[in-house]
Amino acid sequence: MERKIEVGILGATGMVGQQFMLQLDGHPWFDVTWLGASQRSEGRRYADAAPWRLATPMPAMVRDLMVEAAEPGRGSGAPRLVFSALDSSVAGDIEAAFAAAGHIVVSNAKNYRMDPVVPLLIPEINPEHLALLSAQSAARGWTGRIVTNPNCSTVVLSMVLAPLRRFGLRRVMVTTLQAVSGAGYPGVASLDILGNVIPFIDGEEEKMESEARKILGVAHDGVVEPHDVVVSAQTTRVPVANGHTELVSIGFDVRPPEDELREALASFTGVPQQLGLPSAPGQPIVYLPERNRPQPALDVQRGAGMTVSVGRLRRCPLFDYKLVALGHNTVRGAAGAAVLNAELMRAEGLLA
Repeated sequence: MERKIEVGILGATGMVGQQFMLQLDGHPWFDVTWLGASQRSEGRRYADAAPWRLATPMPAMVRDLMVEAAEPGRGSGAPRLVFSALDSSVAGDIEAAFAAAGHIVVSNAKNYRMDPVVPLLIPEINPEHLALLSAQSAARGWTGRIVTNPNCSTVVLSMVLAPLRRFGLRRVMVTTLQAVSGAGYPGVASLDILGNVIPFIDGEEEKMESEARKILGVAHDGVVEPHDVVVSAQTTRVPVANGHTELVSIGFDVRPPEDELREALASFTGVPQQLGLPSAPGQPIVYLPERNRPQPALDVQRGAGMTVSVGRLRRCPLFDYKLVALGHNTVRGAAGAAVLNAELMRAEGLLA
């Protein structure tokens, strides 16, 4: 039986850090042995340092682990592979320090997503972008590596657009209805969000408009040529606990038949499914024929939170087609995405 790979988690006490604990609990390949967080948590048992906010109980494997400073070389020393759930306000310097010290950082933070030598990865869509890793040492001076996953709302949109690329994507307009868990804890004040819609999430629209083009782009000679699709995004926060819903209108070079689009979505698969990666859902996209689906209350947990649900595909009077998509923002859009990235790297021999 192959020995598990020891892993650490940076930003272990926050909401995304806690979701990492659930994704890695009982994982067949990875074993959490190290936790890093801020100075106020350093030197404390994880069970004492992390007020648990998730419905599933805290995994026993991490309750008694001691939290150490999020610095390479401190304390017992982090394992080579670390997952980052750090807030972007501190992630840039800390992740670079770990990469410079020889660690492989699989990050959920935004800081390096658009770096030209850092893969912005969704394994079903652009696994070939891992080729960028070979350029990091020369370009950044790191002996380790950084790999990122996209913004939570970008993941849902990119998963929908990827199987439609062959029809000639031209332009996309998307409006999001984003869950409050995407804002972390304590997140949005209850009196601001209850019975309300907040039509602004700082930086979210810009991330969707730029990240999707990099993800859908083509990598060659150590460079990603972004897809030429134009994305216009409006992002809102709504009183939903988990699950980002997106209302998407899509224009093509030439309008394809509706049944071909529906089949492309329903049959979409990728390298994670071919390799049987542990976190990969059997169906990365599920198309729901009901007129009132998808809904967060009914569909967000499909594929253990790793499946994107799509429905209501129909003609659009301004673009060619419009549809509704839904994805779990802290699983497929955050911790689960990063774990799947690491699984692909392990399968490709990049963690040796």
